[in-house]
Order: sequence, then C-alpha cells, then structure tokens
Amino acid sequence: KIPNGMNMMGKIIFYEDRNFQGRSYECMNDCPDMSSYLSRCHSCRVERGCFVVYDRTNFMGNQYFMRKGEYADYMSMMGMSDCIRSCRMVPMYRGSYRMRIYERENFQGQMHELMEDCENIMDRYSMSNFMSCNVMEGHWLMYEQPHFRGRMMYMRPGEYRNFMSMGWSGMRFMSMRRIMDSCY
Repeated sequence: KIPNGMNMMGKIIFYEDRNFQGRSYECMNDCPDMSSYLSRCHSCRVERGCFVVYDRTNFMGNQYFMRKGEYADYMSMMGMSDCIRSCRMVPMYRGSYRMRIYERENFQGQMHELMEDCENIMDRYSMSNFMSCNVMEGHWLMYEQPHFRGRMMYMRPGEYRNFMSMGWSGMRFMSMRRIMDSCY
C-alpha cells in the first residue's frame, strides 16, 4: 500500500513524436489545452490510472479512453486524424453505478435505469436512441454502436439535458459500459 492515497492519482506522459521521442509533457489531472506545452503529440504512456483524451481543446471533439500502458503511435492505432489537444483524468471509483436514459431532451419520454453495462439498448429496451441522461453514480463510457464500438463519450456524474446542445448532434448512443476499477 502506498501512503496518503498517492496511488489514486493518475499519471500520463505525452510525447511530441512517435515512440516516446521529442519533448514531453507530464500530466496528473485534467488539462484543457496542451498546445502551450507541446506543438504536437504522437505518443503517450499512461503510468497510473485512466485518462480520456480529446482531439480538440477544452475536452471537445473525438474522445479515446486510455488505460495503463504504452501507446507508441496511438494515431495510427486508433485511427485518429488529429493530435491530442486535451485530456481528463478518470478518478478511481469503487461505489455503485446508476444512470437513467431518456428518449427525449430534458428527461422526457421513455426512461430506463441502468446499473450495469448494456451492449445494445435496442435489444434490451427497444430504444433506437436517447437524447438525455442523468448519471447518478459512477463514471461511464457511452458508444455510438452496439457492443462498445464506434465513437465514444465519457460521462461523469451529472445531468445531460440535451446532447444536441452539447455539440453532439448526429451522435446516437447504442451501448454503454461502466469504468470499473479493473480498468486501472
């Protein structure tokens, strides 16, 4: 056991070039804009914890979930068209998981409560889409396609009243999974 909860902090190191070359930037929490530290970013190493990285500043754009490991050339590996511009640390969480999904904006229409991973909302709930959700407990990843495929969104606890107004127009979510402590 490491004292003072030190092992709870995540740590990710970004490198300008592939294979951990060039200038580097070490990050242990959220970073809304990495461009002041690195002109580009082609590889990274997650030393502790989990992070969600974004290809635009301020946690916008395409998102990728990264667990502990080495990513020598993540752009070709993930099919990213652009560099990482911001990142968010996913805090370690050991409680229960609960999310309500709603057919329409502002928590209207058909509602379903999830407490575990869902591979396909069409199969489970006969829903082809949902437009708002309330993440009550836990941290989740929501995916565009069934079986946790396609583009994804990281959802922290909070109310998400309208996906369209969050710049996610055209996004549908068909599956979701909990970020469990086994990810760390």
